[in-house]
Amino acid sequence: MRKISVCDSTIRFSDERTGEKLSFRLKIEIAKILDNLGLSAIELGMIQDGRTDYLLVKSVASAVRKADVAVLVDPEDPASVSGTWEALREAVHPRLQVALPVSTVQMEYFCHRKPAGILELAARSVSACAALCSDVEFVANDFTRAENAFLHEAVAAAVKAGANIITLADASGDLLPDELQALVAEIKADLPAGVRLGVRCNNSFHLADTCAIAAVRAGADEVKTTVFGRQSTSMERFSRILSAKSELLDAASGVNMTGLRHATERIRQMCESYRSKSPVSNGLADAAKYEEMHLTGRDDMASVLNAVRRLGYDLSEEDGTKVYDAFSKLAATNASIEAKELDAIVASVAFQVPPTYRLESFVINSGNVIAATCHIRLRKGEELLESACIGDGPIDAAFMAIENVVGRHYELDDFQIKSVTEGREAMGDAVVRLRWCGKVYSGRGVSTDIIGSSIMAYLNAVNKIAFEEVQA
Repeated sequence: MRKISVCDSTIRFSDERTGEKLSFRLKIEIAKILDNLGLSAIELGMIQDGRTDYLLVKSVASAVRKADVAVLVDPEDPASVSGTWEALREAVHPRLQVALPVSTVQMEYFCHRKPAGILELAARSVSACAALCSDVEFVANDFTRAENAFLHEAVAAAVKAGANIITLADASGDLLPDELQALVAEIKADLPAGVRLGVRCNNSFHLADTCAIAAVRAGADEVKTTVFGRQSTSMERFSRILSAKSELLDAASGVNMTGLRHATERIRQMCESYRSKSPVSNGLADAAKYEEMHLTGRDDMASVLNAVRRLGYDLSEEDGTKVYDAFSKLAATNASIEAKELDAIVASVAFQVPPTYRLESFVINSGNVIAATCHIRLRKGEELLESACIGDGPIDAAFMAIENVVGRHYELDDFQIKSVTEGREAMGDAVVRLRWCGKVYSGRGVSTDIIGSSIMAYLNAVNKIAFEEVQA
């Protein structure tokens, strides 16, 4: 029975479908869900937003352990190939993608090139990718409107240059399943042994799922799907059809059908519910809707540490023991422990390190008629470092000032403040979660000044990152 690869493009197209850019944390979480579901490949978009996109690719590459991680390069920019590979190279199964139009209208409109120029560009960019990565995919965009002879010529040029996956991407969606099946079978017949054929079907006629099955009948080895969005093949429906008709089609995928519905519903909820641009709501506050985390004193160590991993932490055996001991003490007096309490435990007892940066002083200016500013002084060894920043509120200004001193921008995964005592002199307890290079680091600060507790929590997390980088 043939193995059909299911490649998901949800992360790649999620931003344009939601209308807002999904947070870094949500994209990592989606990638982990897809990987655990048994998909063969996960697609990411091209690195365009400099450092942010680079870190996203690098983090997904580290987080995904089973699936291919496929990333587009810019064929017009030679530096894009090496830069993308640098971010992707640590993936267990990396894949570089080169996508170019093969129809006359798209070649001239998008690339401003004639057919000969497209062939030359395809050969050059695929060859550059093949020199770095053993898995290279050439995507022929708008293949249903291409001149047949040129389509075969473009595919042959890409294969000769080193592509071992050819994907036919339909931009118009105006073919019926039997028409697409015949065209896919024709291309498949021309491919040399060892070169896989993929398809991306368009859902303009609401036939993408049917066309994908037709492509499988014609010999396609991989199908591009999506969980969220209606313009492509549905990952859930395609997987279910393939599972139900595997004997008839003599084909099957490795998708875990038992967890399919739960996983796809969870991803759709993430994409549909993400609306806020505030960094404070990008993390655990939103994730709690999907995790439904409630632990009790009856939960054993394995259950507690599994919940910790779901929060994004990767603890050593020693830190895991410390977290479970602290959890047990709290569970003795609390009926249940939720995600926020568990997060605070991890921040308090796990991965405690000597501080690289110490807080000397901070000055906040804020009001209803002025922009919030923060002037902060940190000491690193004997060196006194300082910075002043304007932010969207005093805490945002403080966090930005710390980042200016450190010289790094971190993804704020979550930020919580709560009162731990009562009255005017109540103590504020702040927990900050930062994401860096695919890992989560948390810090905790307690003070009668909520801004002070927030700064201490942020510094605590930054110090953990700095310490681990020195150790590495």
